[in-house]
Amino acid sequence: MSTTDFDQNFINLESSLRSFAYNLTKNEEDAHDLYQETALRAVSNREKFNPGTNLKAWLFTIMKNIFINNYRKKVKKNTLIDSTENMYFLNSGSVVISNDAGGNILMKELTKMIDSLEESIRVPFLKHFEGFKYQEIADELELPLGTVKSRIFFARKSLKEKIKAHYGDYNLVRTRLIA
Repeated sequence: MSTTDFDQNFINLESSLRSFAYNLTKNEEDAHDLYQETALRAVSNREKFNPGTNLKAWLFTIMKNIFINNYRKKVKKNTLIDSTENMYFLNSGSVVISNDAGGNILMKELTKMIDSLEESIRVPFLKHFEGFKYQEIADELELPLGTVKSRIFFARKSLKEKIKAHYGDYNLVRTRLIA
């Protein structure tokens, strides 16, 4: 196969190669890089292609092998090898130190909001928050079960209003607490 025939056939397969590259990488830039590396290897090794065989399969094999090799390099690069005897530092390659200052401030503010609730709804709410069941709270406070449930409901409702008034979007605060 002549150089021009090879180049023309390669150009005809460009869209298939780009699609396959994107299918492997799931990223536009990585797919473009993979395509370019495949093109470079194919052009530099065109004398190794046997005329009469399937050029598309040959190019796809080159691309797949490049992708696999790059993946293995990435995995090796991210592997931490510990040479200490006691293996104490085995998984300490990425130490993350979290700063809970924002969460602590938020919890202090929420605690103040809870403390500002009327005692009749604050006490059942705190008991429920601590993990007591409705019936246990009712027995301890000597109240009907329905009264306990409604007081906890009103405490939640009041807290939601206070949070919304203070912070704006309730879901934003919830996201901060979870994170």
